Amino acid sequence: MVRSKLRPEQRFTKLTVAEILKSTSAQYVKSYPRQAVPQVQSTLAKLSLCRTAALGGRKYQCETCSHQCGVYNSCGDRHCPTCSGAKRRDWVHSARELILEHKKGRGVDYFQVVFTLPDKLSRLALGNRREMFKLLFRSAWKALKKTIMAEQGYDPAALMVLHTWNQKLDAHVHVHAVVPGGGPSLDSSSDQVWKVSKRDNDEDSIGRYLVDAEQLRDTYRDFFLKGLNRLRKCNKISLNDEFAELKDNDVWKSFTDELRALTWVSYIQPPPKGCDTEHVLKYLARYLTGGPISDARITAADFQNVTFSARVGEVTGGESKQVPIILTTVEFVRRWCLHVLPHGFTKSRRFGGWSNRHRESYLEKCRKCIAFQNGEQTETTE
Repeated sequence: MVRSKLRPEQRFTKLTVAEILKSTSAQYVKSYPRQAVPQVQSTLAKLSLCRTAALGGRKYQCETCSHQCGVYNSCGDRHCPTCSGAKRRDWVHSARELILEHKKGRGVDYFQVVFTLPDKLSRLALGNRREMFKLLFRSAWKALKKTIMAEQGYDPAALMVLHTWNQKLDAHVHVHAVVPGGGPSLDSSSDQVWKVSKRDNDEDSIGRYLVDAEQLRDTYRDFFLKGLNRLRKCNKISLNDEFAELKDNDVWKSFTDELRALTWVSYIQPPPKGCDTEHVLKYLARYLTGGPISDARITAADFQNVTFSARVGEVTGGESKQVPIILTTVEFVRRWCLHVLPHGFTKSRRFGGWSNRHRESYLEKCRKCIAFQNGEQTETTE
């Protein structure tokens, strides 16, 4: 019989994600020195000090009974499982300002579109995170913009959030985009015309159809591969170690030909029934801070193993089932650290009419088009 090495008070304690990271970080860095790059080590160091005396604290006193309590400061790192709830709330509040509603109860439909990198690119992306993630954002937006303008004829916009993991905490790089299913017409002769996305001559498809999914997928693939070739040509991606052979032009061409032959994923989800767009924003906000997994998914954890629940499905957007995943604590920390972003990298971005440069004028134009369509007087916004 093998006796547990845990102290008696630890044997029946389920550790939190933060506790697992604090207790196993040193072992992870020792076991995977090449993966534990300075940015990862810096993040783990901040988490180890979060809400401890090392970061100082504040004292609060009750005005009625004069009772005092002390609160240690948080580390404020966006990856920290115990910090940044306020940042998520602020992001939702800011994103909510983009959402327009028609008067008289008629609202603009907002679609969620997911653009995913093929698994064949996952390891290359992890070795070149900043450039590959930026390319993913750009390619997804260019594909949306080109397809919407060509097929639907209105001025598009999008809000995107980067997501780098799957339910098993493996690398699964993709972006979620919130896209309005309508916008001001691109026809210069009709300044106040509001157009909605629909199939040709099919009014019943309004609210259920954005653009042709296959065309969007192929356009996204083409933009990404074009950008990937440009990054290699400009020596902006690292092709060392396991990717060293890709420095050869013939090998690189074979590699990109294989990528082009794959089925890329750009999944379009219609507006969910029974909930408004704010629910989608709150869902995406969970990806912004706190790391790839919450304490709620941990079903058992000690200083040797971690068990957590994962939703696994065969097809993107299809049915899935919950299964238990059991990892050693070191492997758990290794997978968690795969999703530490480069310093200063922006995880949420706005494009088109929702970009910072055009947002105010775009939203004002949308309001005027909607009011004109509904036969109402345009309100002047302050």
